[in-house]
Amino acid sequence: MEFKIALSTEEIVRGLKHYRRIAKQDVLRAPETPNPDVFRAHAEARREVYAKLADIAEAEGPDAVVTQALGLYQDLPFVTGTAEEAYPEIKGRENALENFFLMIGLDPKVRREARKARKPAE
Repeated sequence: MEFKIALSTEEIVRGLKHYRRIAKQDVLRAPETPNPDVFRAHAEARREVYAKLADIAEAEGPDAVVTQALGLYQDLPFVTGTAEEAYPEIKGRENALENFFLMIGLDPKVRREARKARKPAE
């Protein structure tokens, strides 16, 4: 599948590094939150996704990183509507991927189609 991505590989990597720094700041401030373990797990999951996407972008380019990000998104269990503290790793990955889709300007229809393909958590 080919996507119309207006950003270069360098711009994508720079954006992902910025998001990764924000996630690291969230990891560091987790002890100050009402639920430190959940907050930390969510932030660490986001950081991991941003690092992985940056590696893919550098190695394979914009189209490959978008394709793989959509695949990762489809593979996530659907946990929307669960308790706030439930599934922090899954919700962190989902949040990171959705941030990435916004950053690159992915057509919302493409994201919605990927979201529909997700299976509910068991």
